[in-house]
Amino acid sequence: MVSFIGYQCSVCGANYSPNEAIYTCPKDGGNLDVQIDIEKIKDQYQPEDIKNSSIFSIWRYLPLLPIKEPSYKETPFWAVGWTPVYSPEVLKNELNLEKLWIKDDGRNPTASFKDRASAVVVARAKEIGAEIIVTASTGNAGAALAGMAAAANHRAVIFAPKTAPSAKVAQLLVFGAQVFLVDGNYDQAFDLSVQASNEFRWYCRNTGYNPFTAEGKKTAAFEIWEQVIEPNKLDKPLNIFISVGDGNIISGIHKGFKDLFALDWLKEMPRIFGIQAEGSAAIANAFDDASEEIKAVSADTLADSISVNLPRDGLRALRAATQTGGRYIKVSDQAILNAIARLGIEGIFAEPAASTAYAGLEKAVEEGFIQKDDPVLVLITGSGLKDVKAAAMAVREATVIEPNLDALKKALNK
Repeated sequence: MVSFIGYQCSVCGANYSPNEAIYTCPKDGGNLDVQIDIEKIKDQYQPEDIKNSSIFSIWRYLPLLPIKEPSYKETPFWAVGWTPVYSPEVLKNELNLEKLWIKDDGRNPTASFKDRASAVVVARAKEIGAEIIVTASTGNAGAALAGMAAAANHRAVIFAPKTAPSAKVAQLLVFGAQVFLVDGNYDQAFDLSVQASNEFRWYCRNTGYNPFTAEGKKTAAFEIWEQVIEPNKLDKPLNIFISVGDGNIISGIHKGFKDLFALDWLKEMPRIFGIQAEGSAAIANAFDDASEEIKAVSADTLADSISVNLPRDGLRALRAATQTGGRYIKVSDQAILNAIARLGIEGIFAEPAASTAYAGLEKAVEEGFIQKDDPVLVLITGSGLKDVKAAAMAVREATVIEPNLDALKKALNK
């Protein structure tokens, strides 16, 4: 285990030992960055030690994570991460791009990117002796926690808005979590889960609140480094497109690249593009205003996983773009639906929050932010099976015919 040496506040810069804080900065409530011993890693490991690993999951990166090696090796817990990367020819041609990759995190055990954070948080909960883990979620984070907790024989409590897609709620229940559907929005569920955590001393997994969530999410950066950046010897910075709600995925990936850069394992930082739905664009609004003040909005988008009034990791999410030469882009719900269909032609089934990233790439190309020779990776954060109702809105209805050849010929205009 690499030494976990403490935390640093992303707002005031204050440093804390591992025992001085748990969730956010005691001084100003800012999000905390987990600090690992970079110099110790440099002394003990080389990139080849990672690349030669026979483990193909997030656990190949244990030397870069602030937790001990977990058990549960013959469970879904050990299968999180190392998701596939595709290079879709049809989409490359449509967008007139020379280098395009799609990384599909819908292939994780519970079908979303959130498994990365939940696996690390569950491992951390075991280390500190927490018996119950709680989170608020629109579906994916809750399903990820429920699934990982089940694999580790751990108890989980989930608060979700009662409007969460039924497929996501079903996952929570199947995995054995105790589920409370809140008659309110995600932000209200979040606040209630924090209150419950404080009242009952449950360990809170909440996105953008528990510092270890970003540590799980940064593993995607390590995989992109291994799967795309290193083998392709890119002569320009990689441009990464990520859908953004609470902001913890994009900030976690940014942290992963910063860790690699600090180790001198990464020669050039990628440019990170955050994509938000027009109806839930608090961080994009701040980017447009050239401000670091994240103002709440009244979120309204069909992409439920990124529908957030006040992002809980907004500042770090904003800096992921501003500090890497990237930017924020807003897309319409119709563009999000269209992107589901476009990804589908390459055999990639994305939920609305995931297809948002691809819709952002389409707009970036149209507006000249991405050129033909710019290498691009789009991160798909969740499977379309999470929200089949939205997927059905993205395509034409199936044709109903009588069970005979004449009816088929008529439908085919033969």
